[in-house]
Formats: sequence, C-alpha cells, structure tokens
Amino acid sequence: MSANGSLGAVRRTATAAAHRRVTLASSVAGAVIVALDGTVLTVAQPTLQRDLDASFARVQWTSTGYLIAVAGLLVFAGRLGDRHGHQRVFALGILGFGAASAGIGLAPSIGWVIALRVAQGVFGALLQPATLGMLRAAYPPDRLGMPIALRTSAIGVAAASGPLLGGALVSEFGWRAVFTLNVLPALVLGVLALTVRPSAAAEADGAVDAGAGGGAEAGTGPVASAALDVPGACLLTVTLVALVHTLVEIPGSGWTAATALGLTAVAAAGTAFLRRERRAASPLVPLELLGSATVGAALGILVAASAAMFGTLFTASYFLQGTLRLDPLETGVRALPGGVMMVLGAPVAAVLLRRLGARATTLTGTLLLTAGVLLLARLDTASTAVSVGAGFLLLGAGFATVMVTATAVVVRQASAGSAGVAGGLQQTAMNIGPVLGIAAAATLLTVKPGSPGLPLLTLAAICTAGTLLALRLPGNKNTVGTAHRSPDDTAPARTGR
Repeated sequence: MSANGSLGAVRRTATAAAHRRVTLASSVAGAVIVALDGTVLTVAQPTLQRDLDASFARVQWTSTGYLIAVAGLLVFAGRLGDRHGHQRVFALGILGFGAASAGIGLAPSIGWVIALRVAQGVFGALLQPATLGMLRAAYPPDRLGMPIALRTSAIGVAAASGPLLGGALVSEFGWRAVFTLNVLPALVLGVLALTVRPSAAAEADGAVDAGAGGGAEAGTGPVASAALDVPGACLLTVTLVALVHTLVEIPGSGWTAATALGLTAVAAAGTAFLRRERRAASPLVPLELLGSATVGAALGILVAASAAMFGTLFTASYFLQGTLRLDPLETGVRALPGGVMMVLGAPVAAVLLRRLGARATTLTGTLLLTAGVLLLARLDTASTAVSVGAGFLLLGAGFATVMVTATAVVVRQASAGSAGVAGGLQQTAMNIGPVLGIAAAATLLTVKPGSPGLPLLTLAAICTAGTLLALRLPGNKNTVGTAHRSPDDTAPARTGR
C-alpha cells in the first residue's frame, strides 16, 4: 500500500472514530434528557397543582398522557428511523421535545400542560428508539456493550440526581423551571444532529468494519426501503395504549367492567396485530425479531426487571415516608446507593457480558435484583439506614446488569435495517414494566396498608420469572455478537441525503 493510501486509511479510521464519539454523546445526552424530565416532574407536580388550581386527577394526567403517547408510538417511531435515518428522526424528536418543554413552561392552564405533555410524549417516542438505533448504526455488534453501558450509567445519574435537581429548581424558580431546563440542551443536540453528518470517509470505514465485524451502517441514513406497515402500527398502538391505560387505572378504580373491557381490547388488538405481522409483505416488526425466542426472552426480562425495580421503589418510598415518616430528601438519601450502583455497575456489566456471555451475566443481574427486593420486603419500623441502603444497593447493581445485557441482546440480534424497531421494542418493554410493577404494588398495598411485605414478595416472584427467561439467552460469550448478521451489516451505508 502506498503512503497516500495508508494516510487515507488512517484519516478514514479517525473520522469514523470521531463520528462514533459524537453519536455516543448524542445518544447518552438524549436518553438523559428524557430520564431527567420524568424524575423532576414528580417533584414539581404538587407545586404545579397549587399554582394552576388543578385537581389531583388532572395533574396525574401530566404523567399518564405522556406515558400513553410514548408507549403507543415507540415501535412505529423506530421503524421511521430505519426507513428515513435514525439521526434525522432523533433530530426531529429532540427538537420537538424541547419545543414542547418550552410550551409547558409558558402554559397558562392545566389543560395546556396535559396537551403539551402528550405532544412531548409523541416526540419522546421519536427520540428514544433513535438513541439506540444510532448506536447500532455506528458500532459493530460485538462492540455495543460498553456504549450501551455508558448510556445506562448516564440514565442512572439522571435518575439519582433528578429529584435533587428538581427540588432545587422548584424551590428557587418554581415548577416551570423543570421544563425550561430541557430547552437549550435539546436545541443544541437537534442542531448537531442535523448538521454533523458522517463523511464519505466515515461511511467507507464503516463498511470495512461491517465486513470485518458484522457492523451496521456507518451513517445514520435509511437502510429499509419497504413501505411502512400503517395498519400494523395502528393495531400495535391500540394494543399498547389500552394496556398502559388499563394498568394505570387499576390502582385507583380496581377490577371493574371498564378494566375487563380494557384487557379485552388488549387481547383482541394484540391478536390482530400478530396475525397481521405474520401475513404482511412488509411487517412493522420484522420476523427476525417477532419470531426470535432470544429477543422475546430479552424483552420479557426487561419487563420483569423494570416491574420489580420500579414497583419496589414505589413501595419502599411509600413505606419510608408513610410509615417511618422520613421526608422526601431523607428518602432519596436512603435510596442513593441504588443510583450509585447503577452508575458503577453498568460498565462492569458490559465487561461481564463480553467475558461470560449473556446468559450468565443476566442470571447474575436478576438474582441480585431479586435479593434486593426480598431484603427490602423485610422492612419494619426497626429497620436501619444500613439495611435500607443495602437493599437499594442490590437493586441498583442487579437492574444495571439486566438493563445493559438484555438491551445489548435485543439490539445485537437486529440487523442494521431493523435497529430502530429493536430500539422501539426495548423502550416499550422499559415503559410497560414500570407501569405493571407500580400497578401491582399500589393494588397490593391496599390489602395491608403500611406493610411492604406482600407487594415486594409479589414483585420478587415477577423478577424470578425474569430469571427463568434468562436461561433462554445465548450461553456462549461470542454468540450474541454474531447471532444475526444480515446483508444490511455488510452493505455500504446509505446516508439518506
């Protein structure tokens, strides 16, 4: 090879590496903005209710409306990214999310806040799958573990710091400040996503990586040219909206005729969706994902683990504040070991995934998570800060391990042309799990108020189901990295420009 050729190869490699760093930074920052938005809102809601003279039920719809919108559209948004480019969809999502945040900061009434939160959910649905789709596009499958771990650690930081940051902003500037906080970062990220495009050299380097290591498109342009499955998207949206709405309503209304009707709608729409996908020429969820036992197991693990995690957080917070009479700040301090272990545990999980494989690493995570739930189930009025902190520490370590490993399995199993759908499925699982866990915990707390035992034992059983599903994941440490390599992974990238 000539000197010019060697220099050109070095430049291509450097350009591709720079693009990967920008992609990773955008993915992490986008995920953090969404995570912060959710955590600071819970702190701001009481003040928002007083300032806008709103009922408790209407204020709750600032969370419920967002959740329903985002959960119903995640997979379809992921497919839009596969078709039109994850970077473009990310830019649209982050700019729209920021604009909706600015609107909420200026909203004159609770009705406007709810409507803009629904709009924020729509843009959040565009944003979230793209944060994973961009990573799948920029990194070879066998190098995805650490980027996903860094993303998970950053979410842990946001989750741990969100209540403290939200409390400080609300105390000093009022509830509107927690929304205007998002505006400038969203604008910067959106502009970067629209202007910083991978060069031809980076694309060429990405093609080399793909051929050598099963990498995806080097850029973030479209790789799927088939028509969008709009009927399938509508059926899936109806299924998820009905499921989330029913789960949210159960703790307040109990098992009623409306609950039964909601679950019937879930079953009917879900069955119709599966039949549609198996027969469609261009299904919303490709058969490589819909029919994959590995992907199904990983998604089930994410649902079970997030249900156990967030249901336990809800129950423990209720006990610490309602029974032990701790204030919100003291409760946050007791739970801090969980956030710290999420931050520290995610990179460790990526290393274990590479060395031990998905099955052993996920089993370790689910067992740690179950142990944390069971330890907190023993809480009583004599519990010390040490015992509470130990329970949260196990929760954080286990959840970070499961989240990194199961997410890597889902994203790695997808071809480059289905990366957005894979990201949408992962995010859907991470939205449904917490709703399920909190609904179960809130319902069971009414059986024996003030005691966390029954809800947490139930959540431990749900987590055990995740442990059983972990046995279906690949056992060989090299299996996941090369499990699915499609023509999309070895074809030159298309930029969609």
